[in-house]
Amino acid sequence: MKTSSDNRRAGIGFVLAAYVAWGILPFYWKAIKSIPPENILTFRVFLSFLLLAAVVMLSGRAGEFRAAFASRRSRLWTLLTAAVIGSNFFVYVWAVNTDHLVEASLGYFINPLVSVFLGVVFLREKLDRPRLVSLGLAVAGVAFLTASFGRLPWISLVLAFSFAFYGLARKIARVDALNGLLAETAVLSPLCLGFLAFQAFRGRFFTGWDSLTFPLLLVSGLVTAVPLLWFIRGVRRIPLSTAGFIQYVSPTLQLLIGVVAYGEPFTRTHLASFGLIWAGLAVFTVSTARSLAERRNGRLSNPPKG
Repeated sequence: MKTSSDNRRAGIGFVLAAYVAWGILPFYWKAIKSIPPENILTFRVFLSFLLLAAVVMLSGRAGEFRAAFASRRSRLWTLLTAAVIGSNFFVYVWAVNTDHLVEASLGYFINPLVSVFLGVVFLREKLDRPRLVSLGLAVAGVAFLTASFGRLPWISLVLAFSFAFYGLARKIARVDALNGLLAETAVLSPLCLGFLAFQAFRGRFFTGWDSLTFPLLLVSGLVTAVPLLWFIRGVRRIPLSTAGFIQYVSPTLQLLIGVVAYGEPFTRTHLASFGLIWAGLAVFTVSTARSLAERRNGRLSNPPKG
């Protein structure tokens, strides 16, 4: 029989595997960079839909999937989250395959702080002083990078805000992760098939294909869905705060791959900007850890009666 300690270790293992997979996926997207990113996106979404549909059917959870379309409100939320996550998928693949991996990694470092900001704006969550400082440092980092290069790091901002909005919308919609993603890919799949038919009509369906990219492209659904399923299995067994701390593995790996493996520039300006954002994340992480410790100690010193 598995103990709570075994479950926790398994949970950490699954979540860590998911974030490591997401961190090293740039190698995969680079391997099929000859294919236009819009074609990659359409295959990725449609093949993910087929895989997720099989998982839901085999697990007997088809009834839960229908909840994503049960009411007008749930349908609207599904359409919104589908549009947001589809945009995130496309921008990320485009960024990796146009040598903007460093800027993409910056987006995922910023993402937790954007989520805090959206929680304040839309959910009226309270912003204590440490979190205000962390947001200020992140804004300063983006502002410094913008002033130095003369342009907004739009890739970073689109990735950070789209994923944060996705998390916010999924929280409000209250559809579980597996069925929610299946519903989103179900919404996007007809558009993807229509686009692929259009590309075939234009003679661009096989653009960039060769003997290696074809089988790699066919597993795009697996590399999209499997890490997410690992994450879902893991996050159910550990506190969200623990998963939140592990999430920095992914952008760290992306940054290292961009600089070391693909020779993307990492200048003093990047270092200063990233340094401000990392400082903000450090303040945020320490503050969150202290809050959780205080809450846990409070529960231990005041056990429920009954």
